[in-house]
Amino acid sequence: MSTLIASAPTLAVEARRFWTRDRTVGAILLALGVLAAALFGSLADAQDARFTLSEDSAGAALSVSGVPGAIVFGVLAAGAGATLLTGVGKRWFGLLLGVGVVGLAVSFLCWQISSARPGLNYMPLVDVARGTFNLALPLIFGALGGVLCERSGVINVAIEGQLLMGAFMGSLVGTVAASAWAGLIGAAVGGLLISLILAFLAIRYLVDQVVLGIVLNLFALGVTGFLYERLMQTNQPGFNQPPRFPEWKIPGLSEIPVIGPVLFHANIFLYLALGLVVVIHFGLFHTRWGLRTRSVGEHPTAADTVGVRVLGVRYRNVLLGGVVAGMGGAFYTLALVSQFTKNMIGGKGFIALAAMIFGRWSPTGALLAALFFGFADKLATYLGSIGSTIPNQFLAMVPYLATILAVAGLVGRVRAPAADGKPYVKG
Repeated sequence: MSTLIASAPTLAVEARRFWTRDRTVGAILLALGVLAAALFGSLADAQDARFTLSEDSAGAALSVSGVPGAIVFGVLAAGAGATLLTGVGKRWFGLLLGVGVVGLAVSFLCWQISSARPGLNYMPLVDVARGTFNLALPLIFGALGGVLCERSGVINVAIEGQLLMGAFMGSLVGTVAASAWAGLIGAAVGGLLISLILAFLAIRYLVDQVVLGIVLNLFALGVTGFLYERLMQTNQPGFNQPPRFPEWKIPGLSEIPVIGPVLFHANIFLYLALGLVVVIHFGLFHTRWGLRTRSVGEHPTAADTVGVRVLGVRYRNVLLGGVVAGMGGAFYTLALVSQFTKNMIGGKGFIALAAMIFGRWSPTGALLAALFFGFADKLATYLGSIGSTIPNQFLAMVPYLATILAVAGLVGRVRAPAADGKPYVKG
């Protein structure tokens, strides 16, 4: 009996050593791949699933037979999971995870597209890719704003309010000044105003940062709603009809199939978002400012002892994060719909917060996570347009389910900056 009791902890330790993150994800992918091959393969139709390299059904297309395609790509995902289950190591984890996720997605699409109404058994890749980027752009700006704040130790739950105030100010200033560029500056100021309140109360008066972020979201919703009803609804031409940013077409590059029309025929917000990802990534990991920011977010006391102004760094980064998020809100009113409506952000700020966590508080990770959530959102719209048998209510849930699954399961264990959310009081 004593021998059995003594061996129990050893067995538990061995089990934990075996079920690493790689093997756990591999087991999940293996099970999902087998399920996809069996279920999607049995439900798919005999007609082809066409993936057109354009915005409609015309032009070149990649055709995959519905039933074999659903089975083969499901088996591909299962194979990637089985390989991870063997413990190949972290070196191949990202590649195999990508292969597994793509296999599951294509298997699902082969079922859905081949089962679509007659004449709708195609997916226009250019339209889906452009829609993915359009839906991801506000998330990219919001997630970058969150990265700037939380890397310096201040939790930013107020991304929703910063996006909303940016959208409102972008429309108001852009209309009054008759300039989209003025509207973009006004949007940055709107996000700055929310982040100024956040910084002042969280850093100076040590208010609980999560509660403060929620309050600021409600504050932005109330202020913009009140001003919308009093100003914009009573005089739309004078306060709520801003000019839109034009789309720039780069000759030559815009003719590249699929990628060209998406990346090289777009407005300023796409280039601004991608540029900010590069600049912030370089700044965080290759400059003195980035080193000080990360040291303040991880160990502010140690940073203070070597002469870093902890509170100054936090103020600067929180304000900068508000400027970035505010510009993301302007995308709605200066590029997407050209007018402001009440609560037009609709919870995207919280998905941006999830993208920041999914991306492990990294600019490039936040970009990839935002694109993942944007694709999930666009996929729900696309499936509804082809008459999918999946209920519309479930399709509307897809982006939020993807958010929960990504943050809770696919990422594994994530670690925020050690001092994130902890007020600093100099001793």
